[in-house]
Formats: sequence, C-alpha cells, structure tokens
Amino acid sequence: MSRKVALITGASAGLGEQFAHLFAKDGHDVILVARSAPRLEALAAKLEQAHGVKAHVFPADLGRPESPEQLFDAVRARGLAVEFLVNNAGFGSCGPFLEQELAREAEMVEVNCTALLKLSHLFARPMRERGSGRILNVASTAGFQPGPFMATYFATKAFVVSLSEALAHELKGTGVTVTCHCPGATHTEFTQRAGNGQTRLFQRSGVAKAEDVAAHAYAMMMRGRVLAIHGLLNWAGTMGARLGPRGVVRALAASLNQQG
Repeated sequence: MSRKVALITGASAGLGEQFAHLFAKDGHDVILVARSAPRLEALAAKLEQAHGVKAHVFPADLGRPESPEQLFDAVRARGLAVEFLVNNAGFGSCGPFLEQELAREAEMVEVNCTALLKLSHLFARPMRERGSGRILNVASTAGFQPGPFMATYFATKAFVVSLSEALAHELKGTGVTVTCHCPGATHTEFTQRAGNGQTRLFQRSGVAKAEDVAAHAYAMMMRGRVLAIHGLLNWAGTMGARLGPRGVVRALAASLNQQG
C-alpha cells in the first residue's frame, strides 16, 4: 500500500515546519507549500534523510487568487492523493487599521481566508468521494473576539473558526474530519512579519513554543476533534471573551495588541 500524503501550507518555518516533521516521523509523505523554494527544498532533504519519506516541494504564493487551483491541479497531475490537508499559511499586521497598507490587509484576507476556503473545497471533495481524509485549519484564540490594532487578522481567524465548524458538521459520517485548532501567542516568525513582537501579548510570560502547539494540533486532528484550544489559560481566556461584556473584551484585546 502507498503511504498517505499530507499537504502543509506555510511549511517553510514555524508551525508548518513542525507539522512536516510530525507527519514524516509517523511515516507519511508530505507536500510542502510556501513561497520560498530554497527553504522548502532544504526541509524536504532533511525530512527524507531523517525519516525515509518522500517530500514533494510545491512553491506557491497563496496571496495570488489563482494559486489554490493551480496547486490542486499540480498535485493531481503528480498522481498524489492528499489524505491530510493542513491549512497553516497565514500572516498578520499590527497597528491602527487605517494606518495599514490597504493592499497588504486585502492580501491577508486572501491568504488567511480565501486560500483556506478554496483548498478546503478542492481537496475535501476527493476525500469525501473515497470516504477518508482529515483537514486541519490553523486558526487562533483571536478568532473568538474583535482585535483592535490587529483588526483584520482577528477577523480572518473568526472566519476560519466559523467555516471550519460548519464544514465539520456537514461532513459528519463521510469519513472526513475537520479540526480547527486555536493556539494563543506562539513563538514563530509570525511576530516578525506582523510586527507585534513588542506588544503586551508577546512580552508576557507563557508564550508557547511552536513544537508544543504543533504537537497538540496534530493530536487533535488525528482524534477528529472539531475545535481545539491549546493551553488551559487560552481556553479560559476564550471562554471569557465569549461570555464577557463586549466593551470589556474589545478594550482588553486592544491593550494586549498595543506596543509595550
């Protein structure tokens, strides 16, 4: 029997790289997707040498509207059947919404929401047809509240949470599961691109390690959990955001997202 194949977006660093190691360690072949071909090639060589799996490199910029369909067609042309889809690619920005570059905010929606939607739709169909498959959508605890000073990012993660839960319900009984994983603050390259490394959120203690977050998400996906929040404090904070007065929730998020 051929080995199962996992497709991971945003695979060149951070959580995506950790996911690639987890799948390869369990003997699964991987499809690595990100913009940086050299970083993907280096990771692919490392995975193949360490675990004896096949690592396929598919460089793609998911900020381009045509990329998801092109990626799907390229994977199908290689004869690869994706059993695990990990929608991990995403980025954020930090600061007042009206001071952000409009094109960058729109690109964030394209990567964080539209590409995830398209890839889920494209790859879930063949999963449903054969009666097996797992989708892992990486969201955030940000998805449960509005986020002043990271307004677009928080909104995109709310989209991911809602879409994932709905799709999980629709696919019940088909053999295909959808897991939405919601980490809190995590040490990855995300902070460099978003520019929020000096905010109160990331300056406080308890920021998670990427390997711990990825391991938790991987385990929850394999169990078929629909919604999973990493860490007890993050879970408590999420419950507070859901139940607390909206004005208080907005003010607290704003204070954490401002530069310290």
